[in-house]
Amino acid sequence: MTASSRKRAYNDGCATAHALDLVGDRWAMPIMRELMLGPKRFTDLRAGLPGISANVLTQRLEELEAASILVRRRLPPPAAAQVYALTDWGRESEILFNVLGRWASRSPTMPPGMPMSNVSVILSLRTMIDRAAIGDLDATIGLRFGEEEFRGRLRDGDFAIDRGPADGADVVLAGDQNALVAVIYGGATFSDVADALTVKGDRALADRFVALFPLPPKAPSTVA
Repeated sequence: MTASSRKRAYNDGCATAHALDLVGDRWAMPIMRELMLGPKRFTDLRAGLPGISANVLTQRLEELEAASILVRRRLPPPAAAQVYALTDWGRESEILFNVLGRWASRSPTMPPGMPMSNVSVILSLRTMIDRAAIGDLDATIGLRFGEEEFRGRLRDGDFAIDRGPADGADVVLAGDQNALVAVIYGGATFSDVADALTVKGDRALADRFVALFPLPPKAPSTVA
């Protein structure tokens, strides 16, 4: 199947309409999100997207591959597994997730407390951090969610986070990624989620870190 042969298309010369032709189908952008930090196997994608069926995932992967947004490749031995990876152009789409994420966070109808995947949490941190509030903070943050580890760096008023070893950071937050989300965005304290998330290292830094992600005000609701 080629991108031009898909059944639903806007047939509109606007590039935004073409973008929706490419990634507007259900599950397309969540699949791209899950690949934003690196290649994944089919089973890894399903684990990060528990609501998707195998058939739909297969179809969307084929469509995204036909659109040159992702590629399939086989890892060398001993892994020898087939993985899916975004193309260079596909990775450029992170800006879409940044803008859409900030815009949608103001939605008056967005339900609070919905689960987020590991990758979704990391991209949210990249998007929502208030860089003006970082100031002169110079520190490393380690995150460990299950078997996945991430390392962030706060320095010179900027923040970068990607896959990397959590150990050795100034503070390491380990456990359920959604417990961290509850602290950052839901008003919970570390004590509230102590059974699901541990804090190792500089506790004052941990408190300062989670305060760097203020949510923007909600848009006014027009529903009576």
